[in-house]
Amino acid sequence: MTSTALDTALTAEDTLTAQHLINGQWLGSADTKRMNPARPDELAALSPSGTAADVDAAITAAAAAQPGWAALPAPSRGAILITAGNLLIERQGAIAEDLVREEGKTLAEAKGEVKRASDVLRFFGSLGWAATGEVLPSGLPDTTITTRREALGVVGLITPWNFPIAIPAWKTAPALISGNTVVIKPAELTPLSATHLARALQDAGLPSGVFNVVHGKGRVVGDALARDPRIAGLSFTGSTNVGLGLQEILNSRRARVQLEMGGKNGVLVLDDADPGKAAQVVAAGAFGLTGQACTATSRVYVTPGIHAAFLEALVAEAAAYSTGDGLTEGTRMGAVVSRQQFEQDQAAVRTAVERGATLLHGSYDGDPSGALFFPAVVLTDLPFDDAAVTEEIFGPVVAVLEVSDYEAGLAAVNNSRYGLTAGICTDSLALATDFSARVQAGVVKVNRPTAGLDLNVPFGGVKDSSTNTFREQGRSAVDFFTWGKTVYTGV
Repeated sequence: MTSTALDTALTAEDTLTAQHLINGQWLGSADTKRMNPARPDELAALSPSGTAADVDAAITAAAAAQPGWAALPAPSRGAILITAGNLLIERQGAIAEDLVREEGKTLAEAKGEVKRASDVLRFFGSLGWAATGEVLPSGLPDTTITTRREALGVVGLITPWNFPIAIPAWKTAPALISGNTVVIKPAELTPLSATHLARALQDAGLPSGVFNVVHGKGRVVGDALARDPRIAGLSFTGSTNVGLGLQEILNSRRARVQLEMGGKNGVLVLDDADPGKAAQVVAAGAFGLTGQACTATSRVYVTPGIHAAFLEALVAEAAAYSTGDGLTEGTRMGAVVSRQQFEQDQAAVRTAVERGATLLHGSYDGDPSGALFFPAVVLTDLPFDDAAVTEEIFGPVVAVLEVSDYEAGLAAVNNSRYGLTAGICTDSLALATDFSARVQAGVVKVNRPTAGLDLNVPFGGVKDSSTNTFREQGRSAVDFFTWGKTVYTGV
């Protein structure tokens, strides 16, 4: 079905309603309202509250469909993913507007995310034509050794609200190209974005039961997914506490688990850096996407010679991040996703100031309209162990601290329970190389914002940011969704 035909077929109410997709059927009565965070009186989406029975039905459908899907030649599986990716681009404008209304980011950011989801589907679709396995020599005569990758079976995916179509796509695509079938629980706050992904896959010809969606609360739907013995592996992106709880459940039955969790990403700015360019790098990482990214910059360590000039430049950059409705032209930073997240941001800044921090830019007051607009915040004069420096806030808040030299700055960046991304701003190739080797993070950026990653490279962290086993994205993403087999063939 083309984009135009789909738009004609859907009523106005349909366009706001997300449903479960189970065995190819759209099911469930929408009983949960999602309001637009930028326009609190505007309905953004409706969705159903899934139950353990819904999860059971979805897993049953996925289990029945998996053998046939795995038997389909990989190029044929890939062709469906490529078609779905093309459909997302055809529908990019409408999907992006829905994404803005339910999540809050700017339209430009949303369009970029839809394109990212499309590119991910097409990238993994192309892997249907790629060679897998190896041919290895044997010490035995007349013997050939080959290796194969086999699908796990039925996999569960639990995805967050901050990239509500990109993250479902980058988990779904490697799972499907590998021959697995999927049951996904999208974030409650962003049901429409996952619905658009599901519609694209369905319209691309994906067989019934191969991709199933169950909306609802994590403690109900997510828990049922994790505990069902038919789920051979579960990939989760979200908070560290929830992820570690899921890991215990999956480990107890020896199922495979992949976690991408929190981050408190540090950047080191050295005296030899250009203060204006360094401020642009930090601001893009801290305030882009309203700071609602696990890879966002949230703490910055600056050496004395550049400290004052960098702070001045960073405050100027923060002032340029105008807040507003993501659908309004000129808005540079959209709304915070929810009232709960907004209050969390407020509390983090307020308590830091109460403890003696200096608020160089921003505030922690609410918008009188009730819209969830939170300004770019720059804090300084904090102790290194302050909660604003050590705990994830997940908002447009950055703390700037002075360090004596490079070694002190590197130690400060590493002094964290998290290890997702880290950055350095310097003109010294030697120090950039040393930092890249010694920093404790899964992704390192030199003179680039900590947020953002190409789709063809591995992504993941260390410490409490990740299980630090299987990486997401790129070819390595397939490793989680497959297991290895070694085959000896004699003649």
